[in-house]
Amino acid sequence: MRKPLIIGVAGGTGSGKSTVARNILDLAGAGQVAHLCHDNYYFDHSSLTLEERSKVNYDHPDSLDNALFVEHLRNLQRGQHIECPVYDFKAHARLSKTVTIMPHRVILVEGILIFASPEIRRLLDIRVFVDTDADIRFIRRLSRDINDRGRSPQAVIDQYLATVRPMHMEFVEPSKKYANIVVPEGGMNDVAIDILNTKIQSVLRKATGQLVSP
Repeated sequence: MRKPLIIGVAGGTGSGKSTVARNILDLAGAGQVAHLCHDNYYFDHSSLTLEERSKVNYDHPDSLDNALFVEHLRNLQRGQHIECPVYDFKAHARLSKTVTIMPHRVILVEGILIFASPEIRRLLDIRVFVDTDADIRFIRRLSRDINDRGRSPQAVIDQYLATVRPMHMEFVEPSKKYANIVVPEGGMNDVAIDILNTKIQSVLRKATGQLVSP
């Protein structure tokens, strides 16, 4: 198997990374791109009580199992399938089930801290940083955590002030310097999405001998 193109999409919480990733996947077409989300690789804390789990600093690079993530990314790079862990954000724990991800000519990697890890960074051919104002990011996170993860507004605010914002300033924002492409306005930046899609289509066309479209 020819060495795949690996695209990394990073940025702060609520920046629009998932929207950028979803737009890329939609434009590439079903089954054309392997999608690997760094968030699924949080260490399992099921041995702790729920209260103890809620106090873990999930915004520090050490909270993620980067060794397993790199191993899985290299396996995909070699043309091998992986069993990706599944993380339950309501329970702050890994589920027992996994999701099979097959290798593809293009691999899309998404995560807040992927550029903060030299080991992950070295595997990325294109590094995209989604850059969105802090107030917009906080509002998006507040809405997501309340509606999707069952958190109270005060719990979201406390976590943001205690770990999310400090870790963003220490690890996420400085990692922007490693980006090849900085995307303002998150997933609403159609020009940046089109540029990335053009590159992906070029890679897929070389692999199949024809243009791949959704």
